[in-house]
Amino acid sequence: MSNYRLLDTGNRKKLEQVGDFRLIRPALNAAWKPMLPAAEWERAYGIFERDSSGGGTWAWFNRRVPESWLVEWGGFTLKVKPTGFGHLGFFAEQYHNWDWLQKKIRSMASPCRTLNLFAYSGIASMAMAAAGAEVCHLDAARGMNDWGRENQQLNAQVPDTIRWIADDVMKFVERERRRGNRYHGIVLDPPSFGRGPKGQVWKLEDSAVELLESCRAIMATDQPHFVLLSCHSPGFSPLVLERLLEDVFSRSAHITSGEMTIPDGDDRVLPAGIFACLESR
Repeated sequence: MSNYRLLDTGNRKKLEQVGDFRLIRPALNAAWKPMLPAAEWERAYGIFERDSSGGGTWAWFNRRVPESWLVEWGGFTLKVKPTGFGHLGFFAEQYHNWDWLQKKIRSMASPCRTLNLFAYSGIASMAMAAAGAEVCHLDAARGMNDWGRENQQLNAQVPDTIRWIADDVMKFVERERRRGNRYHGIVLDPPSFGRGPKGQVWKLEDSAVELLESCRAIMATDQPHFVLLSCHSPGFSPLVLERLLEDVFSRSAHITSGEMTIPDGDDRVLPAGIFACLESR
C-alpha cells in the first residue's frame, strides 16, 4: 500500500499520487505555473473536469483505475473512491487538524464526549476515537457513514467508540439540546451550500451564527471544552472564523486560526481551506 502525495500544482490544477494512481484534480487557487515538466503530468491515469453545475466528470487516459483502493495518509489507512464531485473520500489538508484533535483529547479528562458534524467519511472521528474520546459522528448521507465504518475497520488502532448517525445537522443538534446531552468537543466542517431533505437551502454565510449558537447550547461549558471549525467557503477567512467563535462562545477563550495546507514539493504548500480552534481556558 502506498501513501498519498501532492506532486505538483499549477494552472489551477493539482497533480496527486494517490497510492498507485496519479490523478489530476481542480485547485482553483493554484494560479501559478507548475514546477514539474509536462511529461510528469502526462503520466496521470485520469483527470477530473468540473462543470457549471458544481459536479463534473472523470476522463481516464486508456488506463482505468479500480472502483476503490487503499492509501495511507495522516496516520490512517483510507479507502479511496473517485466520486462524481471530484472527491476521493478524504481531504488531505485536514491532516494537521486530525493531529491537533488527538493531542487535545489526550490532554483532557475521561470520559471525553465529542461530536463531529458534517463528518464525511469519518477520519476526524477516527482520530478522536483513537485518542480516547467517545465520538458521535453525524453526516446526512448514509453512504458516507458506511464509508466511515469501512475506514474504521481498516484501522485496528481505532476502538469501537464511534456512533454513526445519518441525520440533518440542525435537527439532530436541537434534539440533543432537548435531551440534555452535552459534549466536551465539537468538530464541524460545514459546506458552503446545500439543500435539506425538504429542499430548504443552506448557505454558510446566512446560517453560520445559528449553527454555532446551536452547538453552544450542547457544549459542556462547565468543563474544559473545544471547538474546531473549518471550511472551504469563498469570502471567509481565518479571522472571520475567529470572530464567529469569539462572538458565539467566549471572548476569554484561546482561539487560533490559519490556512489548511497540503505539502507541495520540497518546501511549498498548497492552501486548501481555513480553520479556527477554540479552547476553553
